[in-house]
Amino acid sequence: MNDLTRASLGFFAAFAIHDAEELVTMAPSSRRVLARVPKWAPIPDDLRMRGLSQTHVNVGIGIMAALVATASVAGVRTEGRSVWFRGGLLAFGAHGFIHLATAVAAREYTTGVATSPTIVIPFWLWARRVLRRNGIREHDAKSIAVAVSVLPLILGTHVFTRLILGKKSAANIPVRGRRRNG
Repeated sequence: MNDLTRASLGFFAAFAIHDAEELVTMAPSSRRVLARVPKWAPIPDDLRMRGLSQTHVNVGIGIMAALVATASVAGVRTEGRSVWFRGGLLAFGAHGFIHLATAVAAREYTTGVATSPTIVIPFWLWARRVLRRNGIREHDAKSIAVAVSVLPLILGTHVFTRLILGKKSAANIPVRGRRRNG
């Protein structure tokens, strides 16, 4: 197996390790995080008060896993030249820094920050070196456009998951002494 194949398959492996952390920590920490989001942000009240349900997290991560798996396969098939793979890889690396910034801003642990400096960013730096050694630019207009599209894609994944699950997107925890179904 050559380095381009390792980088392409490694993208999904690094994502899986990172998202395993998110799978375990996102639902429990989302109530605190969503409660601190400015009131002008269009977050449904039930999510703001109770956070995300584990089902919502599972579905959202599953959707993203399918997209990252597709990008990884495209990377293998094109020997790293796929714009979907290169843009996804760029977004993956950048999102690692976003996790770090979020933890600094919150002054506490936030979901994804443990594996960002240990898995996400080191893998991204290594994969970039592999692409460069093979004469492939990670940063061109098309791959940057794909990378930039990832933020609305992540938000869209949460919205789509909410549409699928409805009120089951919110954690089923007591609010103000009452137990709400959801």
